[in-house]
Amino acid sequence: MFENLQSKLEKAFKNLKGKGTISDLNVAETVREIRRALISADVNFKIAKEFTNKILEEARGQNVIKSVSPGQQLTKIVNDQLVELLGSTKSEMHLTGNPAVILIAGLQGSGKTTFSGKLSKFLKSQGKNPLLVACDVYRPAAREQLRILGESTETHVYSEDDSQNVLSIADNAIKYAKSNNHNVVIIDTAGRLTVDEAMMDEISGLKKHVKPAEILFVVDAMIGQDAVTTAQAFNDVLDFSGVVLTKLDGDTRGGAALSIKSQVNKPIKFISNGEKMDALEVFHPDRMAGRILGMGDVVSLVERAQATIDEDEAARLSKKMAKNKFDFEDFLSQLQQIKKMGNMKDLLGMVPGVGSKIKDIDIDDDAFVGIEALIQSMTPEERSKPEILSGSRKQRIARGSGKSVQELNKLITQFNQMRQMMKMMNKTRMPMGRKNR
Repeated sequence: MFENLQSKLEKAFKNLKGKGTISDLNVAETVREIRRALISADVNFKIAKEFTNKILEEARGQNVIKSVSPGQQLTKIVNDQLVELLGSTKSEMHLTGNPAVILIAGLQGSGKTTFSGKLSKFLKSQGKNPLLVACDVYRPAAREQLRILGESTETHVYSEDDSQNVLSIADNAIKYAKSNNHNVVIIDTAGRLTVDEAMMDEISGLKKHVKPAEILFVVDAMIGQDAVTTAQAFNDVLDFSGVVLTKLDGDTRGGAALSIKSQVNKPIKFISNGEKMDALEVFHPDRMAGRILGMGDVVSLVERAQATIDEDEAARLSKKMAKNKFDFEDFLSQLQQIKKMGNMKDLLGMVPGVGSKIKDIDIDDDAFVGIEALIQSMTPEERSKPEILSGSRKQRIARGSGKSVQELNKLITQFNQMRQMMKMMNKTRMPMGRKNR
């Protein structure tokens, strides 16, 4: 997401490269490019115009700070305005009531049911005991999909397969939650292909009946400005408390994310960027602004690592690296932990300066599968002692993994180079004057 917008903004800032001062002329030219970039990203024209007018007003008359280029200074101004446009600060969930009820709304195909599963996993990580409720009684297999998601996140699902009465289902689910110590109830509701009166009447009645603590509107970011129009229609009826943007890993221009907060005046609370149940992030306007401008998002990257990487395992690997005893078993463990963090292109996009450089590169998330197959085809002894891998052993491993001996040799070479680098790093870290005993 935002890759095209990011590259066009970078191009716009290049107009100021080498300029000694910020002048009305060079700023106006850059701001025009920024406005074009926003409109091409499907940002509402009125919002794009207001946004760039604020930048122009802020930039005019500013002197360039010593050691800071005009391009850098304007980037700072644009960053500040982007943060304000996206909502200034992250919006907290307000889970009041016993149990707290969260109503999920949106069009069919926006990802409501999948988001409900992801939200249940997120809330469990926060110490909550959520209950998923199947109130989509129209879409074929909707209830079964929610049950499957519940199993994958180890969350209980309340469903009544023989009932079409959503008010009754919701009532019974809340009673069940109270009896079984579920302190949060997540109600997945039906969607339609378009906004219609029957759909709105049903969900409006459900809102009045269950009095939810949070109403989250789930919208597919790939539908662009239509997302804003749909959000406005739902908000007029539901007065929802927050927005969830899904499918941010798709081929989307990002206009919905930049327009929706300003247009509907409701905060974006979560963003979803993949099918996996842990592919859900709390929305931070400042971090998203950094990603859009190619400045990365190191904080989110570190948080994701902390949430997925086992501390004891990391400490064990660190000790083995220090003793130059890192082997294929350890390498396999690291690969599996990295995979838990999400898709590689998304992760690399959080590294400052990397996002725009990889926008046209297709990074295969299955790239590790072949490496895992090769390592898993080795015996425990071969994994711990790669030096014993003879020709016959290599042929057996290649056959077992479905890979070639050449691919195995390439992996061994790269692994040995990595071990050599670790060895050199350990020597560098050793205090001067101290000998390795």
